[in-house]
Amino acid sequence: MAGVVEKKLADLGIVLPTPAAPIANYVGFVRTGNLLVVSGQLCLDAEGKLVAKGKLGAEVSVEDGQKAARVCAINVLAQAKAALGDLDKVTRVVRLGGFISSVPAFLDGPKVMNGASDLMVTAFADKGRHARTTIGVSVLPLDAAVEVEGMFEVS
Repeated sequence: MAGVVEKKLADLGIVLPTPAAPIANYVGFVRTGNLLVVSGQLCLDAEGKLVAKGKLGAEVSVEDGQKAARVCAINVLAQAKAALGDLDKVTRVVRLGGFISSVPAFLDGPKVMNGASDLMVTAFADKGRHARTTIGVSVLPLDAAVEVEGMFEVS
């Protein structure tokens, strides 16, 4: 039975996918005590295809970057659900880290990351407000436009 958070996501038309398997030597998440750290998740749709490929400020628009960041956040939540069994065990979204593949002059990385941040606040309300870092990078795995990692306090 879905909890409150998953019902909110369902109301938005979001079904959490099966978490993607790591593409290198790491795990999708680590839990230590009441802290859950989710590895960076790419903007892969449910079929495993990138929703945005390339660089922000070149072939990817800010709007498409925001959509990609939202998809990354959905994938972060899928990993959290795999770790916890129930997203209602999240007591706080502590931090999101965003990596934006972009041209050197691109300055709107924070706007792109709002796609992920907005979803966390919508899903968790005040518990979804978090600290955040957004970093522009020259390349991401698979030529993804965006990657997002997360840290959660859990019960």
